[in-house]
Amino acid sequence: MRHAALSMNRRLLLGGLVAAPLVLRFGQAQAGGAYLFPLGVASGDPAPDGFVIWTRLAVDPVAPDGLGGMGGPVAVRWEIATDESFRRIVAAGDVVADGADAHSLHVEVEGLRPGRPYWYRFTAQGQQSAVGRALTAPAPDAEVDRLRLAVASCSNWESGYFSAYGHMADETPDLTLFLGDYIYEYTRTGAQAANVVRPYGLEEATTLAGYRNRYALHRTDADLQRLHAVAPCLAVWDDHEIQDDYSGVWSKTPGVTPNDFLRRRAAGYKAFYEAMPIRRTRLDARLQMPIHRSVRYGRLAEFFMLDGRQYRSKQACSDGPNGGKGQVVTDAACPDRLDPARIFLGFEQERWLYDGLARSQARWNILGQDLVMAGLRFGNGDAETRYWTDTWDGYPVARDRMTQALTTLKPRNPVVLSGDYHSFWANDVKLDSQDESSPTVATEFVGTSITSGGPPYEALMASMPSNPHIKFFDSRVRGYVSMDVTPDRMTTRYQAISDVRDPRATLSTLNTWVVEDGRPGAQLA
Repeated sequence: MRHAALSMNRRLLLGGLVAAPLVLRFGQAQAGGAYLFPLGVASGDPAPDGFVIWTRLAVDPVAPDGLGGMGGPVAVRWEIATDESFRRIVAAGDVVADGADAHSLHVEVEGLRPGRPYWYRFTAQGQQSAVGRALTAPAPDAEVDRLRLAVASCSNWESGYFSAYGHMADETPDLTLFLGDYIYEYTRTGAQAANVVRPYGLEEATTLAGYRNRYALHRTDADLQRLHAVAPCLAVWDDHEIQDDYSGVWSKTPGVTPNDFLRRRAAGYKAFYEAMPIRRTRLDARLQMPIHRSVRYGRLAEFFMLDGRQYRSKQACSDGPNGGKGQVVTDAACPDRLDPARIFLGFEQERWLYDGLARSQARWNILGQDLVMAGLRFGNGDAETRYWTDTWDGYPVARDRMTQALTTLKPRNPVVLSGDYHSFWANDVKLDSQDESSPTVATEFVGTSITSGGPPYEALMASMPSNPHIKFFDSRVRGYVSMDVTPDRMTTRYQAISDVRDPRATLSTLNTWVVEDGRPGAQLA
């Protein structure tokens, strides 16, 4: 839905034009007047003249059918103002929320001024949503002095409270990046359930209703709602939005055919769209849903948000005839890892990315994506060295194309932001990942999880002497990444929370990294 800004008369908007006619047309308030906006509001994908604003109506967020306890279509009024009190409304319109998209709304607002905050809200059946704050991107050629980012990934409801999201909101970022595993599809059972902090109370998500309810439950969290309400976001998925360690059209479960898995994947992709403030996208005839996109922030930064799951080849030497389970392998046992035909981003997304990097005039070129790019060798590089096939290490030829493109195209200050591995890393991305003496072509920051437990610290630290391009690693803490970007430098703070089991967890800065303009590689501040 695309809507240009309109000059609205405040007296008319407040004079009852919304409530009475729309309720008469679309019926009575749902469930006897129960609150329609318990999932909050969100904004995303900012442009110089607008952004997407989102909400989803629900009176029973985790109703078994995935429809939030809603019935027929509901008319909704949206408003954009230049102030939090809505004294000056500069854009407004009417939309209809219906069951086809689980009563979610994606309003693509246009015609606003660049580089400034706006406030938005929704009204339906006499009820009003919370107020959200959104920001337009600066004009394409604007000289921008500063950009504050917050970066998150891997929020498992069962592993702990989302206090990290609350601390992110306290920082009032200009933009939040969600780099995957916004939900988790599975529910812990048996002995694993002993460590659950707050249960999902839902079966494993495999259907559209199941995925919808996972997002809805997450969106009832007050800290997550507050984060979405204070700043726009850019969001991409990883594996748990569908199934742990899936790859392209291949399930990790042996015996599941690609055709069968595609139906499950399509359900998860649709639920992701319904739950996120992203611009309109739809499943195509191949059951694909493109989400890669770029967002420019004046002359300061350009973001390239990448999809590292949907288009990639099956994992190398995976278990079972149709499996896709990630594992650690040697090239001697798995020559498939080095097959040049294997793709990670898919050739179409690769071309789009390289074209964008070639055109970019930004001071900082930021690649937001799901998996560790720089690589991790378990060994000294000999025939017995092992590699984790679920990351870019499982697709070394595709990574070589990426690093060669960065060398050839020479975009200014490429920085890779990654999630997935539940740990903090600071990496040099090398032109040749097997040669530590090769040039550093990009800087990579990997953020830890919001709640999910990390990999074994001591075991991975034992491999660090074989990986000098990894300047820092810590899997013992949960938290997020906070970044300040200026023309001269990028300052990155690794923010750690005290305890995911404590809803009032405190915050500390683990360490701070600086990347200077024109000098790839992070240095401790």
